[in-house]
Amino acid sequence: MNTIQYLTDPAVRGLFWPGVIAALAIALLSAPLSVLVVLKRLAFIGQGISHAAFGGIGLAAVLGLTARLGASGLTAAPMHGIPQFLLVTGFCVAAGLAVGVVADRRVAKEDTAIGVVLVASMALGAILLNVAPTGLAWESFLFGSITLVSPTDAATAWLITLAVLAALFLLRRPLLFWAFDEVGAIARGISAPAMRTALLILISLATVVAMKLAGVVLATALLVLPGATALALSRRWGVVLALSIAAALAGVVGGLVLSFEAEWPTGASIVVVLTALLGAARGFSVLRARGQRAAHPQSP
Repeated sequence: MNTIQYLTDPAVRGLFWPGVIAALAIALLSAPLSVLVVLKRLAFIGQGISHAAFGGIGLAAVLGLTARLGASGLTAAPMHGIPQFLLVTGFCVAAGLAVGVVADRRVAKEDTAIGVVLVASMALGAILLNVAPTGLAWESFLFGSITLVSPTDAATAWLITLAVLAALFLLRRPLLFWAFDEVGAIARGISAPAMRTALLILISLATVVAMKLAGVVLATALLVLPGATALALSRRWGVVLALSIAAALAGVVGGLVLSFEAEWPTGASIVVVLTALLGAARGFSVLRARGQRAAHPQSP
């Protein structure tokens, strides 16, 4: 099996284990946020923020923080890595906050605000990359691969995961109240703009981390499919959270195995497994509803 070989062979395991470790962090990071994203109908936010990273990459290129391709074809840049990651992360967080500001001030609805930030960020990135020096290897950040994840990337993923989970734990009561019943939360004195801002910041951080493994296009799936799968099976918060975590872990692990065995792109393989889990959950939910109606034919 390719999976066993890739993870145990001393010649190649160093290429894959950092990606596997980072993938597990991304699963735990995405699962609770995914439930909130689905409840607040922010499925498009991950796509918008991930594409906003293009603007951050353009800014990094102009500042000389993006890797260059050397004559040997290998990436060689002493400043590539953490500085670029921090800059892109900051840009994506700013993009998420911009969406919140536009939505809070009633300038436009959230989906419109996301679209505006998306296209504006991508346009800025295209202009900056056009004026930046040539020969830059910026694609590696936007179209992530498991073999491009370094031990530093894996450690960074886990640090951000722990920080986000800690923030979610501290904000769990007002954030859940706002997510399930925004009108009631406002009546109880909970600030909707503050909750929206906090959620957008956490989603931005999760999106940037997911991009490194799954790529800019597929990062959104990790913030939508686990929560949608869990909510198809239950409405009890504890059960939904557990199911979302289980779905995210199963999707990531199953996707990695599928990627290794079939030699498919990592991000696409993860999304295929997550989509299959959602389809199975929806099918089970339909069958369960039919069984309940059959058992209680007189129920409304």
